[in-house]
Amino acid sequence: MNTSHAYAPTSATSRLEPLNSGTTRDTQKIESELMKATRQLHNFGQSLWLDNITRDLLSDGTLQRYINELSVTGLTSNPTIFDHSIKNSSAYDGAIRKGLAAGRSGEELFFDLALDDITRAADLFRPIHERTNGVDGWVSLEVSPLLAHDTKTTLVEARELAGRANRPNVFIKIPGTREGLPAIEEAIFAGVPVNVTLLFSREQYLAAAGAYMRGIERRIDAGLNPKVGSVASVFVSRWDTAVTGKVPANLANQLGIATSRQTYRAYRDLLDSAAWQRAFNEGALPQRLLWASTGTKDPHARDTLYVSNLAAPYTVNTMPEATLKAFGDHGEVGDHTLVNGGDSESILKQFREAGIDLEALAGKLQDDGAKSFISSWNELLAVIASKSATLQAA
Repeated sequence: MNTSHAYAPTSATSRLEPLNSGTTRDTQKIESELMKATRQLHNFGQSLWLDNITRDLLSDGTLQRYINELSVTGLTSNPTIFDHSIKNSSAYDGAIRKGLAAGRSGEELFFDLALDDITRAADLFRPIHERTNGVDGWVSLEVSPLLAHDTKTTLVEARELAGRANRPNVFIKIPGTREGLPAIEEAIFAGVPVNVTLLFSREQYLAAAGAYMRGIERRIDAGLNPKVGSVASVFVSRWDTAVTGKVPANLANQLGIATSRQTYRAYRDLLDSAAWQRAFNEGALPQRLLWASTGTKDPHARDTLYVSNLAAPYTVNTMPEATLKAFGDHGEVGDHTLVNGGDSESILKQFREAGIDLEALAGKLQDDGAKSFISSWNELLAVIASKSATLQAA
């Protein structure tokens, strides 16, 4: 075998180049600098998803433009997003009138509206889903947040929504609460793709990953196809919001990143584990780690803070629209998150020394997140009721 040239990967892509080819490296560096940061991040191995959906976004070509120009390959939604979408647009009025005429109201009417948007988005991302063999091109719809602590009904609604969507690239979002974990396992076993949401810590992530694997292993034991898609969504920025003003200034905006990097190390360890590799050998897809809540809340911090610092292969970053556009305009792809978690353990130690009980805070963040989604859900239903009354009167 000819060994006259040594090879090493470039920093921006997975392509190989001769180490003694200075001209090639300089050319690739220039190409990388000219390439949008979103494309660099995509080429690095991270999927960029949009954390937003509106009917206007679907109808006016904006989402297609984000796919073409900002390397967006998926989409997530939640009750807050739909609340703002329906409240601030007349694009839903015709569908609301139609639903009212058919006797629909409340949650029933909302899911009619949401599924119209979700399935349109799913069709838009379908070519990506097929090209990546089911790895990418997903959209997400959440079960009612009122069910966050109701295992049985969560499973029933997850299966119903998946059936109504009738698309291979629709995730049903189920919270990774204690009561949600059995529903996640059962949904995966039933073949329902799941976006596990409301995860904050390494321990919460590991519990969700365990539920996913139990569902996959049960499918293998039953002779079923184990290829059921899933992502585990870890929320980032809420950590830093929770400790603002409670820690020394030098620790500002570091807790979310450190916790995420610690979780990434656990994720990579799981991917390398014998149990997971046995499942992959049977045809299962790895449950990808997803960074959620990556919009910067601190007005004094960089608007691309969490995106730049959580560039990591085989992960997803779902970004609010403003963050996505900011990163495409002036973002920088930082050093990749090290498999060993980088300096996350030493930073987390500093937070503990500053009096932060990280385990208790993780539990509180999850509980508060569930309550926040319930509040948004109630506001959403109130908006639909108000619009319905106005349209009926007109």
